[in-house]
Amino acid sequence: MATFSKIAFQPTTMTTGTGLGTLVVATATLGTTVHTGANVATTVDEVWLYANNTHSSAVTLTIEFGGVAAKDKIQTSLALSPSGMYLICAGLVLQGNTTPKVITAFAGTASVVSIFGYVNRITA
Repeated sequence: MATFSKIAFQPTTMTTGTGLGTLVVATATLGTTVHTGANVATTVDEVWLYANNTHSSAVTLTIEFGGVAAKDKIQTSLALSPSGMYLICAGLVLQGNTTPKVITAFAGTASVVSIFGYVNRITA
């Protein structure tokens, strides 16, 4: 029977996350680490990412979801968001792997975008 656990983002494999936002300081690949998936193939992470832009203008955000190839990137433009956060990733699945998959992020301007969210970890 599978078990479901709601967890904070984990910066490194199987560590305890703080639940606080991750400030995106990188402006190019390889981005700032947001979450590292499990190191077991039978574990799946359902990932929910939200972003907040505190800059005075729009900023392009790129999420590298488990890799850095073009197929792994989620790119969006974030307007200044005084009224809340933008949903960037709604429950995408990250499969566990012996070499854990990593979610990273970079933005057009350093240190103005924060990533928040959580993972529903599903284990067999």
